Amino acid sequence: MEPKDISEEIDIQKYWLVLKRRWLPATGVLGAVVAVLFLLLLQQRPSYEAEGKLLIKSSRASSLTGLGEGIGELEGLNRLTASPLDTQAEIVRSVPVMQETIKALRLTNDQGELLKPEDLAKELTIKGVAGTDVLNISYQAKEPELAASVVNKVIEVYIASNVQANRAEAVSARKFIAEQLPETETDVRSADLALRRFKEENKVLVLQEEASAAVKTISELGVQIIQARAQLGDITAQSQELQSRVGIKAQDAVPLAALSQASGIQEVLKQLQEAQGQLTVERTRYQAGYPTIDNLERKVSALNNLLIERIQQVTGNSQQISVGKLQVGEVQQGIIQDLVRAEAVRLGIISRIAALSNAQSAYVNRANVLPRLEQAQQELERKLQAAQATYEALLKKLQEAQVAENQNIGNARIISAALVPSRPSGSKSLLILGGGSFAGILLAIATAFALDLIDRSVKTVKEARELFGYTLLGVIPMLPKGRKSRAHLEESEQLITTVVARDEPLSTVSQSYQMLQANLKFLSSDKDLKIIVITSSVAQEGKSEVSANLAVAMAQVGHRVLLVDADMRRPTQHHIWELTNSAGLSNVMVDQVALDVAVREVMTNLHVLSSGVIPPNPIALLDSKRMASLIAMFSQSYDYVVFDTPPLAGTADAAVLGKMADGILLVVRPGVVDSTSANAAKEFLAQSGQTVLGMVINGVNVKNEPDSYFYYTRKPSDQQMVSQDTTFAGQKLLEVIHDDRSQLD
Repeated sequence: MEPKDISEEIDIQKYWLVLKRRWLPATGVLGAVVAVLFLLLLQQRPSYEAEGKLLIKSSRASSLTGLGEGIGELEGLNRLTASPLDTQAEIVRSVPVMQETIKALRLTNDQGELLKPEDLAKELTIKGVAGTDVLNISYQAKEPELAASVVNKVIEVYIASNVQANRAEAVSARKFIAEQLPETETDVRSADLALRRFKEENKVLVLQEEASAAVKTISELGVQIIQARAQLGDITAQSQELQSRVGIKAQDAVPLAALSQASGIQEVLKQLQEAQGQLTVERTRYQAGYPTIDNLERKVSALNNLLIERIQQVTGNSQQISVGKLQVGEVQQGIIQDLVRAEAVRLGIISRIAALSNAQSAYVNRANVLPRLEQAQQELERKLQAAQATYEALLKKLQEAQVAENQNIGNARIISAALVPSRPSGSKSLLILGGGSFAGILLAIATAFALDLIDRSVKTVKEARELFGYTLLGVIPMLPKGRKSRAHLEESEQLITTVVARDEPLSTVSQSYQMLQANLKFLSSDKDLKIIVITSSVAQEGKSEVSANLAVAMAQVGHRVLLVDADMRRPTQHHIWELTNSAGLSNVMVDQVALDVAVREVMTNLHVLSSGVIPPNPIALLDSKRMASLIAMFSQSYDYVVFDTPPLAGTADAAVLGKMADGILLVVRPGVVDSTSANAAKEFLAQSGQTVLGMVINGVNVKNEPDSYFYYTRKPSDQQMVSQDTTFAGQKLLEVIHDDRSQLD
């Protein structure tokens, strides 16, 4: 929960800082709104307000007779949210009511023209009393009599319109019902005829009773089929036993019994057997071809043909039956007769089972059809009932509509008519002034935030840190007013600040530069940091001021420092140190002047090398072997070398020197650099592969900072208090630097 609370506090501080920065335009907007309100209030004239009350309720006259109920009832489409009072209020301010009122009272505007209905509706105040069915109607006018007349006329026109609307509703309902009755009667007849035809076509009497009878019959037929199949099993077993005794099949039993009882066949069979016996005996006596043998063979053949002919005459077909089967005894004949009778019984049982199965299938099919028939019958019955109910309802509603048509049914009753007001209505000046002032405050706040949103400049240290993402090495506070000395530069309007680190060593600003040089010293533990290039994103961010004061802070702690003005486009350091710029860096690089002559000592341990004569192409001088050799020479002679270079916007001077130095220190001034220039500078440093040591935020207004980078709130009275404040500020800054390093790692 604690991080959330801190975040909310920071956001509140941020919004407060926006209002502090934009207080002047916000105050102007608020003042303009209040002034307009006062002018409007001065032009107001007293007005009189009249009020009338209506009771809005459904008419109960029809309930006395029980007829016409529903005519004139008040009910919204949405019962949960809709209110009949709201509906009636809209009807009161409808165009017909307004037109009739304007016409009756001859209401005109300031130009003498009849009022428009929408104009009168805007002036009327119509609202319901909470928790009641009462509707208040009020109107304001310059004359009290007019206010009362308008309200009473509106109530009168509304009530008349309401009564007329209810009667028109009854008439419309009667006409509609009268038109629908013949059609409804036809629907009743059609539904009754369809039900009767359905019963006749499907032979339906009582479907439920028929279904019960069908189920019972199907069950009985099933029992009979089971019994018949049991009998079939018994008789089939008997038939198979008889077939096995006589050695014939059931289908041969009947013709065989007939042949065994035919006398002609038995006589021929006897003669054939005798001829075959004689032939067998004669063959033992004579050889083949002997006349006796031939005669007997012809006799046997003739008897065979005769026997076959007579068998066909008895059986009626050409079935071949062996002679042995034609000779049966009395026992076999009895068995064959029993077999014939059993087979006849078996065939009868099979026919009975088939008949029972067919009957059962017919009943099952009928039972399967019965649910569909019942569903169709129910559907037809429902249609008939619905048509009859509709017809009866229409007859009743027709009677009700005829009764209601002859009644004056209204939904409104006057509780109190509007009286002529005796004094003006209460002034709303304070309410208007308060509401307008509140709106002005909101508009002023919106103006402040809109201006702040349009302004793309970096405004706070926090925004600078989030935008650049470099390690924060120092925060230099803004000097109080009256602490700057004006020095007009050629082609520039920049204000040059005095060297605070030299002139006021005990001031908080001086201690901030001491913290900056200490942080630079602690920044790199592997390699000594000696050559530092100081630049900024755009001009007027105070890079020259930071360069001079940082050099002084380094010299004050005993380091030999060389401050080089490498800005050969708009040099500044010679103005700060009040030096001549006739001989400087550009002169040394072209060997016009010796280095020891150009370098001048301005204070103990601090030497300054001004820019010299401005060359036509500074980048050519800086990006040369001569410059590299000079930097090597400076590194051997001094503990620190500080280069004051042009801004990154539009020039590559700082980038060229940055490659030769140990790193670049970027100066950022809130309120001067914008996000576009900052992103461009950051992208340029990344693309050119520069080693960015970090950044120093210059000219910080402590009162506009949500984060407490400084802990001094009063002017120190002695050196001890300054030292203590600086220690606190240093601790805070070290924490910030540590956080930035952790994020970079």
